[in-house]
Amino acid sequence: MNHERREKHEIRGKGLVPRLRFPEFRDAGGWAIKPLRKILSIGNGKDHKHLPDGDVPVYGSGGYMRSVNDYLYDGESVCIGRKGTIDKPAFLNGKFWAVDTLFYTHSFRNTIPRFVFALFQNIEWLKHNEAGGVPSLSKTNIAKIEVAIPETKEQQKIADCLSSLDALIAAQADKIDALKTHKKGLMQQLFPREGETIPRLRFPEFRDAGGWEERRLGEKDVASFVKKRISLNELDIESYVSTENLLPDFEGKKRASKLPPSGSFTSFNPADILVANIRPYLKKVWVADSYGAASNDVVVIRPMDNIRGSFLSALLKNDAFIHYVMEGAKGVKMPRGDVSLIKEYPLAVPGPDEQQKIADCLSSLDTLIAAQSEKLDALKTHKKGLMQQLFPMQKQADCSRIIIHANH
Repeated sequence: MNHERREKHEIRGKGLVPRLRFPEFRDAGGWAIKPLRKILSIGNGKDHKHLPDGDVPVYGSGGYMRSVNDYLYDGESVCIGRKGTIDKPAFLNGKFWAVDTLFYTHSFRNTIPRFVFALFQNIEWLKHNEAGGVPSLSKTNIAKIEVAIPETKEQQKIADCLSSLDALIAAQADKIDALKTHKKGLMQQLFPREGETIPRLRFPEFRDAGGWEERRLGEKDVASFVKKRISLNELDIESYVSTENLLPDFEGKKRASKLPPSGSFTSFNPADILVANIRPYLKKVWVADSYGAASNDVVVIRPMDNIRGSFLSALLKNDAFIHYVMEGAKGVKMPRGDVSLIKEYPLAVPGPDEQQKIADCLSSLDTLIAAQSEKLDALKTHKKGLMQQLFPMQKQADCSRIIIHANH
């Protein structure tokens, strides 16, 4: 009976092939469909708080946490979140410890771990969510998920191809991180330290220009805090900004998912600086490139005529400003910046020409970072498209199952 069931299970995969296949496997036949429990075992993470510090990394569903002196597993493993972030599989190799919010895989059977990593990236994990609040997965349901599997030689070929692409993506991400680190270090030198009026690094033509003028952000000839309100019927989703669609780490904004059902909103103009006032530590600061309106959780700051907007935005898209806002923020779980204190933010300002020179320098660096980010996005898009062709479509697998059920 068991043999009969096994035979039926293998029949399901008959003729199941990807659209793109390496030449040496074009006549190798279809991929078999198997539940994950047939190809691997799933391990539970454990508490780490009792472990002393060491050199073994500890991972949770959100990534690296700390390093300890013991390990839970040693070898190649594909991990997936049990609770919290459940749709970001990770590949680990060597000694590591997993906490109880993370599942790890082991005891692979006729399957290559790096190929399993690719399989996990193809699974729509959120469809397997078992909780109404914080997303959660269970070992039982993960084990039931069916995937298409070729022979190990083809697995290896696919894994090698995607691993080389992953290495290229990682190198590109490292390049962007290096540029961002360079910009951060440059800004620390181009702007005076707290309590000082002369920066450590100055363009040659301004070295004898004297100290910068000490000002406050809310002074009437530095910046205004916009209060003009518009109603919901004047708003469209393309021009709406809230803390939800402003991106962290000064990365700009995305399109809002929906408009609020009611309320009034603060209008903004191109070149206004928008600062999310909820959880300031997320660094959600954006320079507007169009007209629009913002929710009550966003502060709209408009540079005055004698302050270059690009210079002021560089001052506010800066860790020093974020640190200042956080120091005066109210609340613990959901800290909110105090607008009256934000208006008192101290800043040193040079003459208009030096402002422009600094702004141009940083803008050119931003342009370079943006160009490298576009390359990274293109690589990720290429990988996604390649994976769609290297693996059989899910619809094929679903159709295969329907045929089998109909025949039995």
